[in-house]
Amino acid sequence: MATFISVPLKKSSEVDLVKPLSKFVSATYSAGEEQGEYIRAVEELNKLRRNALGRPLDKHDSSLEILLRYYDQLCAVEPKFPFSENQLCLTFTWKDAFDKGSLFGGSVKLALASLGYEKTCVLFNAAALASQIASEQNLDNDEGLKSAAKYYQLASGAFGHIKDTVLSALNREPTMDISPETVGTLSLIMLAQAQEVFFLKATSDKMKDAVIAKLANQAADFYGDAFKQCQYKDNLPKYFYFQEVLPVLAAKHCIMQANAELHQSILAKQKKRFGEEIARLQHAAELVKTVASRYDEYVSVKDLSDKINRALAAAKKDNDFIYHDRVPEIKDLEQIGKAALVKATAITPPLSQKFTDLFEKMVPMAVQQSMSIYNQRKAETVNRLVATMREATNLCNGVLASLNLPAALEDLSGDSIPQSIAEKARSIVQQGGLQSIEQLIKDLPELLTRNREILDESLKMLDDEETTDNELRTKFNQRWHRTPSGDLYKPLRAEGANFRSVLDKAVQADQVVKDRYNTHCDMITLLCKPENELNAAIPSANPTKTLQGNEVVNVLRSQLAQLDEIKKERETMEGEIKAVTFDMSTSFLTALAQDGAINEEQLSLPQLDQLYGTYNQRVQASLRSQEELLGQVQTSHQEFSSLKQSNTEANQREEVLKKLASAHDSYVEISSNLREGTKFYNDLTEILLKFQNKCSDIVFARKTERDELLKELQQSIAREPSAPSFNVPAYQSNPAAPATGPTPAPRTVFQPQAPMQPQAKPNPPARPPPPTVTPQAGSSYTPNNAPPTVPLSGNPPPVAPPTQAQGPPYPNYQGYPGCYQMPMGYNPYAAYGQYMPNMPNMPNMPNMPNMPYMPYQANPGQGGYPGAPPAGSYPGYPQQPPQQQPYYPQQ
Repeated sequence: MATFISVPLKKSSEVDLVKPLSKFVSATYSAGEEQGEYIRAVEELNKLRRNALGRPLDKHDSSLEILLRYYDQLCAVEPKFPFSENQLCLTFTWKDAFDKGSLFGGSVKLALASLGYEKTCVLFNAAALASQIASEQNLDNDEGLKSAAKYYQLASGAFGHIKDTVLSALNREPTMDISPETVGTLSLIMLAQAQEVFFLKATSDKMKDAVIAKLANQAADFYGDAFKQCQYKDNLPKYFYFQEVLPVLAAKHCIMQANAELHQSILAKQKKRFGEEIARLQHAAELVKTVASRYDEYVSVKDLSDKINRALAAAKKDNDFIYHDRVPEIKDLEQIGKAALVKATAITPPLSQKFTDLFEKMVPMAVQQSMSIYNQRKAETVNRLVATMREATNLCNGVLASLNLPAALEDLSGDSIPQSIAEKARSIVQQGGLQSIEQLIKDLPELLTRNREILDESLKMLDDEETTDNELRTKFNQRWHRTPSGDLYKPLRAEGANFRSVLDKAVQADQVVKDRYNTHCDMITLLCKPENELNAAIPSANPTKTLQGNEVVNVLRSQLAQLDEIKKERETMEGEIKAVTFDMSTSFLTALAQDGAINEEQLSLPQLDQLYGTYNQRVQASLRSQEELLGQVQTSHQEFSSLKQSNTEANQREEVLKKLASAHDSYVEISSNLREGTKFYNDLTEILLKFQNKCSDIVFARKTERDELLKELQQSIAREPSAPSFNVPAYQSNPAAPATGPTPAPRTVFQPQAPMQPQAKPNPPARPPPPTVTPQAGSSYTPNNAPPTVPLSGNPPPVAPPTQAQGPPYPNYQGYPGCYQMPMGYNPYAAYGQYMPNMPNMPNMPNMPNMPYMPYQANPGQGGYPGAPPAGSYPGYPQQPPQQQPYYPQQ
């Protein structure tokens, strides 16, 4: 009876995890100890997959531990890498566990770029291996029984978990082995077997019969549910696996119900309900008889049958001679209770006892994304503050340059270069002068062109793959069942469009810088000349030495010094603002652990206000101070200008000095802009190279998936019939007589006819065992090993077969439905004369292996099956005695 069902494992193709995961780690984390640690973890993960899926696994706990550890690692790594079709694309290919394949088509398999698909298939293998380990346990001892129950419940829980999650994990139709219907049925089967193990444990422990009966009845109920699941699901019976499982489930349903009735009968006997005892034992005997007659090749019930029959014989004997209790109908008896001691194991990682996360230090992708958004907010805050200060400084420099300050205060002699102008000229020369700016301007178009080429090449890869995908989709129509490339590439195309927009804006910014350079080019060139040439280029004016020591000049110099202090303070403050750091990952991890999600905005904004609120106040105070000082400078400058002698030479000299000061400020700003532009293009090149790698990876993965799908379609086409079905002409078909009930077993009827060459005939369907021919006087032949004759006068009329699947079978008469025994005049061996030459008293029996098969034609009004033909029609054919009546029911 101990026949248990196990599930075969799925097979997977090899996948290289090292290359794509290492590329992501290198691109995401800066070079150093952390990056090296993660790359080593990636290599360990690849080894773990090979150990779990790349070799045959023994039916042992250690093999299951490897599978569970790999499953736990997949669950742990899933939130830490962006596994998706359009980001980190890994294609996993798995074969159907139950599909045997064909010579030309191969087995059914599915390739998906989904880590959820990999997790589902690995969990399926863990459940299948658990069922195999459970089926190998020794059920003769307590340790084996406990282990078997544990593994069956684990398998049931794993299959049930797949049923609940497979559709959301795959986002497409799965293969039949992991479909919700299939794994739901397997979960029920595993749960039923776990309950049966508890029944065996209770039996071996000799627990109370009431408890054992409830356990057995519950197991029968579980098996019945699993049997119905197999019957009613349209797709399951097509598997050879389920065709083999179905009779085992039906047999076990009957066996467990028989056990329940057996132990309940013992309880009835203890309560002195002897009629109930006999009724339950009779029902149990009928159930076991059904199993023995129909499913003997799958399950042996000899011991159970003997036990029930002995108990039934003893009970009948005692009741007949002593108790004389009325035997009730089985339907009138009280229902046996049920006790479910099993429960599907909940799948909550980690399932492995020795699991250690290889990427324990790596933060989840949700935290990484939140950190990225937080860093963006932080950078925007820093840039806003720095830009505000720089704009204020530029405004200050512009106002002073328009007033020719501080050069006007230094140029009191009227014939020498002011000290501020000389310092500015030396500063420009030290920074490389005009040549450095021209080189930076010359490099920008090359950097721009390189970035455009990378972007264009990346988008072209997407375009080419999408074109191929659309062509194949048009060719194969509904068979091309994968995500359209146009839908899959939408995020990448949006990213590419953003890059193109950034480049276009950069081109406009470059043009603004070039125009500004062209405007101040002459003055910058003048500042780059030697001091004597610069002095000669500046017009001379009448001396204003009388203004030396004037109070207005001293006030103006004091105000300019205060403005210089404000500028220096801003430079210091800019460095402090850029140096502010704060690790938000801890806050994000805490929020993720507590709430399961991260509200980045709610956490980031208060923290940024706390970090930069003080600096924002200091910047605003600096702006107010500058505005106040500039107003005072303008007032003082008006007084200073009224004291100076106004003439043409002085005005020309002041105008040139203003232009030179403005040219210096423009040179500094243009140099800064060009260097920022060069850095921008170089940084953008790295980003675009990552974008290109991302496009290349996803296109390669799509090509791999496309090749797998094309191969699968070719195999599918090879399995299809080469020509459409057609109707066979009527004259080529055997005539079929209409029947109101079930079609009886085929019969061979011989008609006397002239000798002729035998014609080829189709092989008749399988025939039932030969009927019994009772030997009579004058009869010279008796078949060997004939079964005992059973009178059929009480047989009910034939009943049409059920139109839908029924529950597990119950006892019935053997043979075909509605066909009970063959008539006495029928000899199924008549057409095979080669078996009869050596029989006694039949010397003239001819060898008739090729006699034509002719169906029996019923004439109107004819009753019963025809008797034997007249004597002498067939030499050697055994004759029926005239007084023998046919067993076939008369119409």
